[in-house]
Amino acid sequence: MPRRVEIGVVTGDKAAKTRRVEIPRMEKDPKYGKYLRRRTVCYVHDENNESHRGDTVEIVESRPLSKLKRWKLVRVVSKSRLVDVAALRAQARAEARGEAVAEEP
Repeated sequence: MPRRVEIGVVTGDKAAKTRRVEIPRMEKDPKYGKYLRRRTVCYVHDENNESHRGDTVEIVESRPLSKLKRWKLVRVVSKSRLVDVAALRAQARAEARGEAVAEEP
């Protein structure tokens, strides 16, 4: 049986080598015909910790890796464009005080 391949968005990246990925879909209500937004949540194994929150990723079904993980990361389709506002504010405060600011790679 072929393995399923899905594309979703990373919504959690706090655990080491594990990502929470949401796969959105639209579903039509059988009675009223209104389209509803639904999502499928998958826990994904990311061996190299290469994906982060907000990234769009491609995942493939695999054997059970833990209690919740049943998927593996294939590739990062596109990187996130989220901005860390707290880090920008901290940098602005440090520059206002005249302190040296460490740049992140």
